[in-house]
Amino acid sequence: MTRQFFGTDGIRGTVGQSPITADFVLKLAHAVGRVLKRTEVKPTVLIGKDTRISGYMLESALESGFNSAGVDVVLLGPLPTPGVAYLTRAQRASLGVVISASHNPFEDNGIKFFSAQGTKLPDAWERDVEATLLEPPVWVDSVNLGKSRRLEDAAGRYIEFCKSTFAHNLTLKGLRIVVDAANGAAYNIAPKVFHELGAEVIAIGCAPDGLNINKGVGATHPEALIDAVKAHRADLGVALDGDADRLQLVDAKGRLFNGDELLYLIVDDRLRRGEPVPGVVGTLMTNMAVEVALKSRGVQFVRAKVGDRYVLEELEKNQWLLGGEGSGHLLALDKHTTGDGLISALQVLQTSVRSGKSLADLLNDVVLFPQTLINIRLKPGQDWKNNPNLESETHAVEAELGQSGRVLIRASGTEPLVRVMVEARDGAQAKACAQRIARTISA
Repeated sequence: MTRQFFGTDGIRGTVGQSPITADFVLKLAHAVGRVLKRTEVKPTVLIGKDTRISGYMLESALESGFNSAGVDVVLLGPLPTPGVAYLTRAQRASLGVVISASHNPFEDNGIKFFSAQGTKLPDAWERDVEATLLEPPVWVDSVNLGKSRRLEDAAGRYIEFCKSTFAHNLTLKGLRIVVDAANGAAYNIAPKVFHELGAEVIAIGCAPDGLNINKGVGATHPEALIDAVKAHRADLGVALDGDADRLQLVDAKGRLFNGDELLYLIVDDRLRRGEPVPGVVGTLMTNMAVEVALKSRGVQFVRAKVGDRYVLEELEKNQWLLGGEGSGHLLALDKHTTGDGLISALQVLQTSVRSGKSLADLLNDVVLFPQTLINIRLKPGQDWKNNPNLESETHAVEAELGQSGRVLIRASGTEPLVRVMVEARDGAQAKACAQRIARTISA
């Protein structure tokens, strides 16, 4: 059975349009509750959300759906996605639910789930839920209805958890840090984490009104962070996205560091301290310079498909701890079970504090390869995969690049597009090679 509603990260869409409607979300929670009750007599579910105005409506629908199936609910209020994952595990709950559309605008929203261990759930579980959605509802009688309560100190518990991942013998004292929470789930959490570790904090993107999440601020709009760092003469800037599972960092000069560079810095810190790092997982889009740098230090590097769930799958398969994406979604599985923008930022900052060096100095030997990305719109019915000219040109480009570059050709998952990416030490060469390959598709 193929999945109809679940995508790569839960269920997401425009509010008021199927499936992000109150009636569907109620039915979804009821179906999930029935699935939980097959293995547990009285399950308990935690529900957290970001700051979108639609979160109120969807939270009520989820609560009703779970209660109607005989499932107890604990409401967490606004809390980062990784915070819900943590509390699900800490509270020994049956399931964690997040109402968020991550970095999307406020008009969108979504529902995603975490297991009792605080991890993403497998495809088989999602298929089971979708199959149950097709069945008639089974409302429990009044005596067996679920109850709801609110966990008043959810944010405080998560703040302490984040701080516990920062080395106890280090401090952020003496650092002025701009913190941008994207007017999202971490608005009341991120500034406190850095402040309580000793930093002087300047907060931006921390005034949500239900409509301004990710609007001109946050990890998807780092220009606001760069401007604020310069204006306040700060040492660093940290930007999160709407649900705070990814980040961007900016230094005092306004240089933006992407997820590939931040992942390398976390690995570098561990290697400097003599900790074993047998391997690291990136994605098909991870910059080749990071791969080259890691291999030169004896660290294996594996590429997964784009998407944090695929990075996680590869890490678990290899029993490794560190991985991530250029978007800033990083995984340190000895610190948390899922990607966490705050915890990742702390791992990078302690690298700088411990070494006494700036992020730029720590990355002196890692110069990102220029990448050229070209999107080619397909004609109806166009069979680009069996194009002999494309195959021939791709082989010619790969032979020309050798060990100094690479080619990635993949179809868009949402539009009739083919994406051609060429990466090389020489930017002009990357551009020319990408154009050659693109011409064979569009011809």
